Amino acid sequence: MNIGLTMLAQAISFAIFIWFTARFVWPPLMKAVEERQKKIADGLAAADKGQQELVQAQGRAQDVIGGAKLQSQELIANAQKRVDEMIDQAKSAAKLEGERQLLAARANIDQEVQQARESLRGQVAALALAGAEQVLMREVDITKHKEVLDKLGARL
Repeated sequence: MNIGLTMLAQAISFAIFIWFTARFVWPPLMKAVEERQKKIADGLAAADKGQQELVQAQGRAQDVIGGAKLQSQELIANAQKRVDEMIDQAKSAAKLEGERQLLAARANIDQEVQQARESLRGQVAALALAGAEQVLMREVDITKHKEVLDKLGARL
């Protein structure tokens, strides 16, 4: 065989191979590559979108946490205010009760003082009667009467 003819046959078979590959093999390969590129691009876009949604979700979470902190601070402030009010009410009630007990004690003391005065008046009256009885029992003598009255005055 002739080398020129062999080269020509190989060139023709190579041209047929290129035509066949370009016609039947290359388009499905390119289509598969393009689909793969599209899937990768879609995946990257979805990843970017997911990243953005994550950032937004973190922002919303921070807002919710901040709102919860504010709400808890308000609740704590309200509770502290209520505790202060309860303490003030208890102090007021205790003060009123103390004043009431003080008034009752003073009234009791006044009553006992009155009873003591009445008792002393009764004793003074009894002593006066006893003194008068002694004066009347003795003879009527001014010096003796004066001595008895002085003794009676000393007893009082």
